[in-house]
Amino acid sequence: MALTRSELREKIMIILYQYDLMNSNKVKCNIEDIMHDNMDIENDFVKDMVYGVITYKDELDKIANEKMIDWDITRIDKTGAAILRLAIYELKYTDTPHVVIINEAIELAKKYSDDAVRKIINAVLDKIIKE
Repeated sequence: MALTRSELREKIMIILYQYDLMNSNKVKCNIEDIMHDNMDIENDFVKDMVYGVITYKDELDKIANEKMIDWDITRIDKTGAAILRLAIYELKYTDTPHVVIINEAIELAKKYSDDAVRKIINAVLDKIIKE
């Protein structure tokens, strides 16, 4: 059975989280292996989003940090950072409607992050779309 876009975004967030966690702990990892471990079949949307976020990570972090007051992306939990990077990437590099991206990010944050991180994600994304 095919996964919905919401379910695919959740998989993407988990993949990005695992990749970031392994890299920050200096564990050798291969993104293809992480994707394979989390997906039953290959999916172009997942691959495009994962590779896009990894490729533009520094730019995405810079954008996020510019929108936060007295915070930066390294201070929020790795799950929240993965959600935020994914949403910023999708806002900047895809044609997905902004309302869909923000809603999906907030739903992921409700499920995987605390209320403070959810509010930060919402505020950052709101500032980006208003520019």
